[in-house]
Amino acid sequence: MSNILYDLPGPKARVRNRLLGVVSLIGIVALLTYIVLRFYDTGQFDPIKWQQFEYASIQQQILDGYLTTMRTAGVAAVLALAFGALLATGRLSDHLYFRAPTSFVVELFRAIPLLVLIFFAYYGPIQLGYKVGPFWPLVIGLTLYNGAVLAEIFRAGVLAVPRGQSEAAYALGMRKTQVMVSILLPQAVRAMLPAIVSQVVVLLKDTALGFIIQLPELLYVGKQIGGRLPFGLPYVPAYLVVATMYIGTCGLLSWFAFWLQKRLTGGKRVKTAAKPIPLSVDTGAGGGAVL
Repeated sequence: MSNILYDLPGPKARVRNRLLGVVSLIGIVALLTYIVLRFYDTGQFDPIKWQQFEYASIQQQILDGYLTTMRTAGVAAVLALAFGALLATGRLSDHLYFRAPTSFVVELFRAIPLLVLIFFAYYGPIQLGYKVGPFWPLVIGLTLYNGAVLAEIFRAGVLAVPRGQSEAAYALGMRKTQVMVSILLPQAVRAMLPAIVSQVVVLLKDTALGFIIQLPELLYVGKQIGGRLPFGLPYVPAYLVVATMYIGTCGLLSWFAFWLQKRLTGGKRVKTAAKPIPLSVDTGAGGGAVL
C-alpha cells in the first residue's frame, strides 16, 4: 500500500521507526534531566530565588504583564487577519491594477524583519517630533508582518479548492463575489484553519519583542523580576515562569484550533444514496412492451 506522498512503511520499517522513537525519547529525557541537574547544581532551585513569587505584588505584576501580552496579541491578531484578508482579496483579483500593488506590499512586508518594522513604527514618529507609547508601534509591526503572511495563507487556501467548484458556480450564473463568499471560502477555511492558528501562535510569541521598546509585557516583567539582587538575581526562575505561561497559552490556542476544526469537519454526514428506479412495463402507443 502507498500514500499520495510516500510509500507506507512495512513491518521492518515500522519496528525501526518505533526503535528510533524510543531512542529519541530517551535522548530527550536525558537532556532534560541534565539541564535540571545543572540548574540544581548552580543553585537555581534555592528557596531564596523563588521566594519573591510568594508576594502578592509580584503575582500582580506578572498578571499585568500577561494581560498586556494578551491585549497586544488580541488587537494585533484582529488587525492582521483583516489586513491579510484585504491583501489576499487584491492578490486574487482579476485586475492587474489591484493585483500588482497588493503583491508588492505582501512581498515587501514579508521581506522586512519584524524587529525592523517595530523600530520604524516606534522611532519614526519620534524622529518627526511625535511622542508615541510602545503599545501601538508593536501592534503595527505585528500587523504588517503577520498580515502579509496571512494574506499568502488565505490566497493558498482559496486556490486549493478544486477548480471545478468555481466553474460550476459560474456556470449557474453566480458573480465572483458570490462564488468567493458562498462556495470557495467555506471550503477554504477548513483547510486554512491550522495554518491561521499557527500564525496567531507565532504572533503571540512575537509580542515578546515589545521588551526592546520597553512595553511592560510578560517578558519585560520577567526580566525585571529576574534582575533583583536581594533574591540572588533569579533570572532562570523568572524565565521558567514566563516560559510556562507562554507554553500554556499556546497550548490552549492549539487545542481550541483542533476543537474548532473537528467541529467544522466532524459533523454527522448524511448518506444520500440514490434509490433504485423500479422497472415498469409501458405498452406505448404501438402496443409493444418497453422496459
